[in-house]
Amino acid sequence: MAKPVAETVARHLVATGQLIDEDPAEALAHALAARRLASRISAVREAVGLAAYHAGEWQTAIAELRTYHRMSGLQSHLAVLADCERALGRPERAIDLFRGADREKLDRAVATELLIVAAGARGDLGQKDAAVAMLQVPDLTSETAEPWTARLRYAYADALLAVGRRDEAREWFSRAADVDAEGETDAAERLLELDGVVIEGDEEDEEPAEAVASGPGAPGAVPARPDADLGSDADPIDEDADERQDGSGTVDQDEAAVAAVPADDLAEDELTDDEADAVAAGPAGDDTAAAAGGGESTAANGSDTAVNGSDTATGGSDTAQR
Repeated sequence: MAKPVAETVARHLVATGQLIDEDPAEALAHALAARRLASRISAVREAVGLAAYHAGEWQTAIAELRTYHRMSGLQSHLAVLADCERALGRPERAIDLFRGADREKLDRAVATELLIVAAGARGDLGQKDAAVAMLQVPDLTSETAEPWTARLRYAYADALLAVGRRDEAREWFSRAADVDAEGETDAAERLLELDGVVIEGDEEDEEPAEAVASGPGAPGAVPARPDADLGSDADPIDEDADERQDGSGTVDQDEAAVAAVPADDLAEDELTDDEADAVAAGPAGDDTAAAAGGGESTAANGSDTAVNGSDTATGGSDTAQR
């Protein structure tokens, strides 16, 4: 890109990262502005997808993150895609994403977050005992506390509570709170709730804890961060994309036409691809049975979601990472 265009894209990505938690709709607007100028940069499509997820624009999030995965060759936001499917009332597709994923190639944090979402999808289908079984993986009882341990234990405690195993749920909320030094979950509050302790003002100011914990698309439901350090090779040109921009840095007529199309329409265009694009080769066996037998070691990333841009190659302007 020409330097003025690159700098404009960088500023929009910085604004996206700064606003995503406080004003997701405005963050999405900045991400879409960046996409109008640089739709063939994978980090831009990633930013649009994550901002759309936080803004509750599930179809747009699915379309953009699928595009990002195709362009980058990564599968780093499968958990976000699965949670979007849950939010759209399609828990079966969330489970398919979990089954079809090549978990040996996934980052441990991504793999466990995907596991947590898939267990939630089982709960959506009324298969609450299966959700409990899925979460019985080795990392759950590991003596070494990893960054994802608190979230995994919290999800397990919530699943136990859903099947009426209150005493066990209390134990696991307690174990989650013990390792949650950063306050990434509300395990301590859930523990007090189970003990019958009501903090003044909770009834008026807060949602029910169970709704926040298990509801798809809730703020922080799937912590995910952009792949910041992809390097130049991770931003290949999407060969199927139309030419968007000439060497002078001016946006051509095709890009202007894209800018005039509402985000939802763009998302629908992307989603006409076969849904199997987002799912790997097929079911990898019965996930519930595997989980009950120990499962694979997986991990969840408990950090707050933030959007950042990669260093813009020709613009000389670094985008900020939160």
